[in-house]
Amino acid sequence: MTAETHFDTAPTPPPAKKMPVERTHHGDLFVDNYEWLREKESRGVVEHLTAENAYTDAVTSGQEQLRQDIFNEIRNRTQETDLSVPARKKGWWYYSRTEEGKQYGIQCRVAATDTGNLDADWTPPEVVPGEPVPGEQIMLDGNVEAEGKPFFSLGGLAVSEDGSLLAYCEDNAGDERFTLRVKDLASGALLPDEIPNVFYGVAFSPDGRRLFYTVVDDSWRPFQVRAHTLGTPVSDDAVLYQDDDVAMWTGFELSADRSQLLISSGCSEYSEYHALDLTDPDAVLKMLISRDEHVLYEAEPVTIDGAPSYLLTHNRHAKNSMVSLVEAPELAKPLAEQLWRTVVHHDDAVRVNGIAVTSTHLVLSVRKDTTDRVQVLPLAGLGTAGQPAPVEPAFDEQLFTSSLANAEFESPIIRLSYTSFLTPPRIYDYVLATGALALRKETEVRGDYDAGHYVAERWWAPAADGTSIPLSVIRRSDLVQDGTNPALIYAYGSYEISVDPSFSIARLSLLDRGIIFVVAHVRGGGEMGRTWYEQGKKLHKKNTFTDFVDATSYLAESGWIDQERIAAMGGSAGGLLMGAVTNLAPEKYRAVVAQVPFVDALTTILDPELPLSALEWEEWGNPITEPDVYRYMKDYTPYENIRAVEYPRIAAVTSFNDTRVLYVEPAKWVAALREKTTGPEPIVLKTEMDGGHGGASGRYSRWKDVAWDYAFAADALGATELRPRSTS
Repeated sequence: MTAETHFDTAPTPPPAKKMPVERTHHGDLFVDNYEWLREKESRGVVEHLTAENAYTDAVTSGQEQLRQDIFNEIRNRTQETDLSVPARKKGWWYYSRTEEGKQYGIQCRVAATDTGNLDADWTPPEVVPGEPVPGEQIMLDGNVEAEGKPFFSLGGLAVSEDGSLLAYCEDNAGDERFTLRVKDLASGALLPDEIPNVFYGVAFSPDGRRLFYTVVDDSWRPFQVRAHTLGTPVSDDAVLYQDDDVAMWTGFELSADRSQLLISSGCSEYSEYHALDLTDPDAVLKMLISRDEHVLYEAEPVTIDGAPSYLLTHNRHAKNSMVSLVEAPELAKPLAEQLWRTVVHHDDAVRVNGIAVTSTHLVLSVRKDTTDRVQVLPLAGLGTAGQPAPVEPAFDEQLFTSSLANAEFESPIIRLSYTSFLTPPRIYDYVLATGALALRKETEVRGDYDAGHYVAERWWAPAADGTSIPLSVIRRSDLVQDGTNPALIYAYGSYEISVDPSFSIARLSLLDRGIIFVVAHVRGGGEMGRTWYEQGKKLHKKNTFTDFVDATSYLAESGWIDQERIAAMGGSAGGLLMGAVTNLAPEKYRAVVAQVPFVDALTTILDPELPLSALEWEEWGNPITEPDVYRYMKDYTPYENIRAVEYPRIAAVTSFNDTRVLYVEPAKWVAALREKTTGPEPIVLKTEMDGGHGGASGRYSRWKDVAWDYAFAADALGATELRPRSTS
């Protein structure tokens, strides 16, 4: 069945009226016909989005069975009643579980015991999905909390050190503004303390008397860290730190040993930390390294041989970052006079992502050969000639992701997560003293999943400037290289974010329809280190887009893929990528799915009053003050570069309450695309009216969203039927 069958009686898209608004910057005039769609409270805007949804439903009605099939495949492969591996903190084992038919997770714990036996005390209790857990205490049931609410999402969860209180942040709109509540775990009652409009993250002070949290300014930028003393009015909450630099993002964390509150402010190019000694009631914030030094760093306090020190993960004379040890008093000196001891040397081939510490070991997160992995070093001898080489747990696959899942400060073990394109998520416990690795769980994939039925390979596509672009190519093992296979290419390519190997149950629905799934690791991401990122930002941003187009051309000529059956997909900044490549090479794509797409980026960044726009200057440049940046962006931003060509089939998917990429961007983009396209393919806008940046809440709702996107692409590619398994 071909995709065209579904569009024989094409409905008429809702008209978008034109109300020209002139925008002039650096002598350049741009007339925006659809800026009126920004008026979120306008009845006309809501009616237009509702009409767009109705049009989308009509245009894609023929895909309903395919959507339902994909949803059922996801559900049938998922162990719906499941639970995480319990993780120990103090006297409790904490875990979350899900139940069949319920949308949200349930946060639980059971009491731990101390026998003095390492294996016994740190072996998680045996819990079986669907069976009652003796002594289980339900701390928070997301299904109960979400009842009667249009949206439910947690933005933070913390238990006090003594285990008596639970603090959690709840969002019921999708706008990422949370209400912080505190629950007495003994009685189950909520404390009267309730704090509205907080941002992600919450932590208790070590004594359990105070809560630390973050709030945003009018542009939705986290800029304040506050402290709330339980039992006191919220209006009395202390502002511990405020950052008025509109380009800086503020956050906090407690040090691993719980002795310090670490407040960070940073952008993609430099940062600044302040530390508060939580053991001293009279302590004040102390700055570690000023932002004026333009060092991008993270700090973690440690005590080495009795000397209070900091481990710094930094880019000072180290583009890919390195780790240094500096004694605390040194930080009071001018930077040039400080004594830093090298712990992890800079390496052009290894990106140091960050560190964690326990009472005995340093745990490194590094990226090597494009993949994330974990390395371990003892604290003893750190930064000296006697420091041993780091130890790295070994795994069998070439393309994998290994990361630290949990590291309690006093624990003799750390917990690692592992996954690949073909291996479902695994949880390992790693014994720090011996290096022993114990598999605690592998996520079950129900049905007949066999990793041997699929192949994951690394290909390298040549860019026009000679750069080799890494591609992750996942396919059924029984496909043949005959040039007839459809393909879906996915990419992100911004903010140094990497699309790492991970297992996806939903992706199997595409693979089993014969679609080759490709992740293009284009410049602007972090897969190849800091230089890879810098070659795809600011005045090099176009490399991100041309890399994707060049990768598409390479795949089309590989002998594996039918060049007439290629779809593209990306979200957020990856949605900007979708808009840009659709303008650059519309003929190369049968369909494009742009998820919460940042397609009106120039309009957004030119207005520092819009949510988060000023934070974008370190990624894209500042077009307000820099004419060359304005001209460069104007030359690639999707909304301004729509032209009279045959555009492919396009779906723009957004959420009405998204605060990161406003719904207005895809709404304007779709209206302008329809105005200019010379081709017959439908261009649709799907708006989740109760969702946020991640779409609707609840796992079944998310599965439906994924099924919708995948069905749109598979239908366009003419790959709607499951392929029989080859017996040869």
